[in-house]
Amino acid sequence: MKKATTLTELQSGRLSEQIDVEVPLEFDAAREKAWVDVIQTMDILYAELVDNQIELERKNTALEDAQQFIRSVLGAMTDVLIVCDTKGRIQQINKALETLTGKSESELLSSRLEDLFAPESLPLIENFPNKPESGVVSDCEVNLIDHHGSSAPLAMNCSSRHDPQGERVGTVLIGRPLGELRRAYHDLNIAHEELKQTQLQLVHSEKMASLGRLVAGVAHELNNPISFVFGNMHSLKRYSDRLIRYLNAIEAGTDDRKLQLLRDDLKIDRVVGDMDSLINGTMEGAQRVSDIVKDLRRYSASRTEPVSVFDLPEVIRTATQWVIKASRIKTEVVLNLPEKLEIEGRKGQVHQILVNLVQNACDVMEGQDDARVEISCTQLTDAALIRVRDHGNGIPEDDLGKIFDPFFTTKAVGKGTGLGLYVSYGLATGLGGDLRAANHADGGAVFSLEVPLNAGKDT
Repeated sequence: MKKATTLTELQSGRLSEQIDVEVPLEFDAAREKAWVDVIQTMDILYAELVDNQIELERKNTALEDAQQFIRSVLGAMTDVLIVCDTKGRIQQINKALETLTGKSESELLSSRLEDLFAPESLPLIENFPNKPESGVVSDCEVNLIDHHGSSAPLAMNCSSRHDPQGERVGTVLIGRPLGELRRAYHDLNIAHEELKQTQLQLVHSEKMASLGRLVAGVAHELNNPISFVFGNMHSLKRYSDRLIRYLNAIEAGTDDRKLQLLRDDLKIDRVVGDMDSLINGTMEGAQRVSDIVKDLRRYSASRTEPVSVFDLPEVIRTATQWVIKASRIKTEVVLNLPEKLEIEGRKGQVHQILVNLVQNACDVMEGQDDARVEISCTQLTDAALIRVRDHGNGIPEDDLGKIFDPFFTTKAVGKGTGLGLYVSYGLATGLGGDLRAANHADGGAVFSLEVPLNAGKDT
């Protein structure tokens, strides 16, 4: 028989010594295989043990990080947090509750929930631990006893807490000091009122700025009738002097021959013939001045304008003249208007919209040698449609949806507030009408103002 190879020889790959005892080869190989299996199994178990240890350490680290994160969140909360069981015993609190009550965590834990609140809040607080699963309390006002022994109002939210099996195990209460909320609401209301006041001031400033740009044109409009009135009044003054001299001569008993000579010399017959036309002309000029002043008052007034019946084409002509005469841009104006079209509404507001549209058309063509504005007016079934078209570069497609937004402007800084079209759109919708913007197929932009024929009845 051959000598058996030992386990040491198998592991070292060499024969370290010769064994004299002769063992059957089959028995020796089985024993060595068993030892190898044991060693391999031990290696596998040890590797698994190491892996499990590493995983356990990783999970412990993650758990510590999660606990530290939760502690930091609870510590950073300004709202009061209280967690209690179904019997009302406090199980968890945060730093905000410690600060508010002046008690430490150790004093608060395991104490009763009702011990924290003022007597007037107890009937409500006593129901919180027994709140049904579906019950959630939102923004309930309760009073907590603070570190001074006074009542501190809280806006309390309450909801149920469940374990992993879905069983209800307690209640979570979160309260925000109402003093903080009230201060926040107060500050928010003040900011909102200031914002509304600022917006009103900006809109009014834009209105006054538009009015200021029209002063030169209005002055020119006023100059003609005023000059006419002055000229007529000077003539009437001279005529009155002649009439007084002639009447004095009659009263003095002057004979008929001398009286006739004086009558011819003073041209009394001509004076009498001119008096009617001079007076009528003066009245017409004064009326024209009065109309212009009324238009100015309608345009600049902040109060609600009364409804009246007016001739729309005349308002369009007046608004256009005001802008063109005040503008430093030489602009050709083409009017396509009906002879007369009366509507019922607020004349001043329609006038203001038209002034803004014509002014905007002139502004976009600044620097062009062929500046031209086309204005048309047509009657629809129950409305009047006014179109104001310029011959500028048109409106970029990306800006069409924002053209009526407040403070949106394509003008350079200092040349526009972005409120003109916004104000115009608001006035148009307030009249029950509409204002739209589009690009004309042949170039330039066109603004379409639709005004109901009875714009004032429903506004």
